[in-house]
Amino acid sequence: MAKKTVSEYFGEQVFNDAVMKERLPESVYNSLQKTIREGAHIENDVASVVAEAMKDWAIEKGATHYTHWFQPMTGITAEKHDAFIVPADGGRVIMEFHAKELIKGESDASSFPSGGLRATFEARGYTVWDPTSYAFVRDGTLYIPTAFCSYSGEALDMKTPLMRSNEAINREALRVLKFFDDDAPKRVYATVGAEQEYFLVDKRSFMARKDLRFTGRTLFGAKPPKGQELEDHYFGNIKERVAAFMKEVDVELWRLGVYAKTKHNEVAPAQHELAPVFSLSTVAADHNQLIMDVLKKVAERQDLVCLLHEKPFAEINGSGKHNNWSLNTDTGVRIFKPGKTPEKNYKFLLFVAAIIKAVDKYADILKASVSTAANDQRLGGNEAPPSIISIYLGNYLEAIFEAISKGDNFEHVSSTYLGTGVESIPLFKRDTFDRNRTSPFAYTGNKFEFRMGGSSQSVSGSIAVINTIVADALSDFADRLEKAEDPEAEKIALIRDSYNEHKRVVFNSNNYSEEWLNEAEARGLQNLKNSVESYNAYINPKNIALFEKHKIFTEAELHARYEIYLDIYSKTVKIEALTMLDMAKKEILPAVLKYENKLLDNLNMKMKAYVSNSIDTKRFTDYDMLYCEAVNAVSELENCLSAADGISEVYEKATFYSENILNAMKNLRTVCDKLETLTDEKAWPFPTYSELLFNV
Repeated sequence: MAKKTVSEYFGEQVFNDAVMKERLPESVYNSLQKTIREGAHIENDVASVVAEAMKDWAIEKGATHYTHWFQPMTGITAEKHDAFIVPADGGRVIMEFHAKELIKGESDASSFPSGGLRATFEARGYTVWDPTSYAFVRDGTLYIPTAFCSYSGEALDMKTPLMRSNEAINREALRVLKFFDDDAPKRVYATVGAEQEYFLVDKRSFMARKDLRFTGRTLFGAKPPKGQELEDHYFGNIKERVAAFMKEVDVELWRLGVYAKTKHNEVAPAQHELAPVFSLSTVAADHNQLIMDVLKKVAERQDLVCLLHEKPFAEINGSGKHNNWSLNTDTGVRIFKPGKTPEKNYKFLLFVAAIIKAVDKYADILKASVSTAANDQRLGGNEAPPSIISIYLGNYLEAIFEAISKGDNFEHVSSTYLGTGVESIPLFKRDTFDRNRTSPFAYTGNKFEFRMGGSSQSVSGSIAVINTIVADALSDFADRLEKAEDPEAEKIALIRDSYNEHKRVVFNSNNYSEEWLNEAEARGLQNLKNSVESYNAYINPKNIALFEKHKIFTEAELHARYEIYLDIYSKTVKIEALTMLDMAKKEILPAVLKYENKLLDNLNMKMKAYVSNSIDTKRFTDYDMLYCEAVNAVSELENCLSAADGISEVYEKATFYSENILNAMKNLRTVCDKLETLTDEKAWPFPTYSELLFNV
């Protein structure tokens, strides 16, 4: 029997549009599509028919259970599985699933991070069906994408604010688009393509390291002889074991309806990337959670471990999640498509001006949306953008804005054809716009790429912020256009005024350079270097007003997130510190002491034989001094942790962890990594970087 082709099995585990069209009555199907397309309220009788059809389809796929699949503020997904079975006469069961089970589920809200919105004695929380994201069957369970809220209706998840922000960007974009001559759209959609970076390591090596098992990153590890200096891993030939892993990942994702498109080696050894095709933002958020889960589970089956931590290894690139964001209309218009003459495409330029204004005005909350203890380890390093928020437009697009801002004419330059100098290779058309991989927020043609997100993070948080801040800029633009006597002239005035006011955030050169740090400071741009500083943006009155205006967050929800993220930060660093102490006291120091005794025995033997020399003595003395430094560093870290335990205020505690605990951890690592370079490899207690990075 011939194997199915990809086109035959793609989405076979998904209750998608084709399945719904086949299994639902036409009136029910049309009503559900209206909900998906226009955000219309779904009636209970429609939900009843959908639930019955969904259950029958899922059972045919082998499902025995269903679950409301949601994204609490733990950063991962959550699920509670209930069987379809209902007791029947004669000790039998029947399989039932009704509208009430589809629409609403219940979870213990007090057991998830709530920032004080839910107390232990106020446990009720609700999971509510999201009809815009398809249900799917996996491992014998029907997964129903849902939002998660408290008994009082506050958002307790990452997805609800994203869905609210989609409504905001739709509402404000439509207000602006009515002043242009396009076919009048009824809906504007934020679309996202989230590139996912990850590392693969051998499972046996992973299990031998407590730091990887407990924290996801190496807390110790001397630099290997070879890292990424030769740049030979990027886009290099994919090793056979990795290729087999990638193939299985593709197949599983395709069956789940995820548009996994691109796969390749990344810059660092053992680092790789998977990129999907653009989807609606809520779907992209769900799909990215699936991608991360599939990566980890397939790796487990192949005796590998997928590391999604932002900085699992020092001295080489960390992993990000580059969120490619754009806006499309239901009439097929791609708003950020510049066209053949972008200097005359005022709709395009006006929306780009809104991006510039939004990013400049709300850089603090944009940075906060990607701030974690893990991402702090990555941002500012090679490949990752720095902590300073800026926008890359490219020289061509910037020149258009400069011309408009000064009232000058812009001389259009047509795209040129390039050749390689080889006759047999065809000429090709050069893109109008270049790319800049050092920019945190770069225009890359038809879309913007936000590169600051961490590899383990949900895309929902940052995309909700981007949607909201752009909606706010568009709202200001719409206010002016609606009051203008001459809307056509006002469009140009808006582009000019907004660019002149906010162009300080535009930077087209090397964001990694020291010169940019100095220039950014001169421009008055913020450089929030750690998460604890960044989280203050959640309780900044300016940002509270922003989110309340567009009905994304209430002030209580923002204060809750502030508390949650600070608490998670402290707990993350504490777990890392405790893991370091455990490894140092139980593995490194005993191994070092044992090896030192061996050096001492050799030195004594040589002294007795009158063959010892100053080199032998110095080697032992230096090693002993490092051992003593390591013992002192352990004590320093223990004392810092004890001091941290005495701090109750959440911001003060997080600040202490950021400034004191991390510094004590750095001191302990530095001395232990020096000891690793001087210790016999066979005597070192766990796998080294050389083994971890080059053994797959």
